[in-house]
Amino acid sequence: MSEEIVNKVAQSQLVTLDLESYYPAEEIAVFDLKPHLFMELILKEKEFRVALQNNDWSVYQNKVVAVTCTADAIIPMWAYMLVGSYLQPVAKDVIFGDEQAARQKLFVQNIEAIDTEPFADKKIVVKGCGDIPIGEFAYLAVTKKLMPVAKSLMYGEPCSTVPIYKKK
Repeated sequence: MSEEIVNKVAQSQLVTLDLESYYPAEEIAVFDLKPHLFMELILKEKEFRVALQNNDWSVYQNKVVAVTCTADAIIPMWAYMLVGSYLQPVAKDVIFGDEQAARQKLFVQNIEAIDTEPFADKKIVVKGCGDIPIGEFAYLAVTKKLMPVAKSLMYGEPCSTVPIYKKK
């Protein structure tokens, strides 16, 4: 007589949250101030303004734009504001930093937008492995988001979890 195999993981009522599903899908373009600087080092206001006026801003249409300066130059704050004034009408979003910083900001925004109602008083496992490398910042953000509503919070896979938080 054989015993029935019981899937205890399926019966555990654990809710798995896969952070990959919140990874930003938007295309990110980078606007680097460096090519618009005199000798790629010095910002001369008149030339900088002309360079921006002559720039083809349509390439940033409906994209998230990361604004950065890869030159080791002193850039006045107004220069970023001026670039932003050109990008605002065409870009989906404008973020200061390189592509990685922009992707991180979008990722955190996606996590902060999670509807916590389906997770209320649930045992949640935040998936630990996947195809996309997920940074530490995302795990901190999801902990901050879900801890106030979760019954318990764990890291890993349903069959092997690391306890993080349990409501008292």
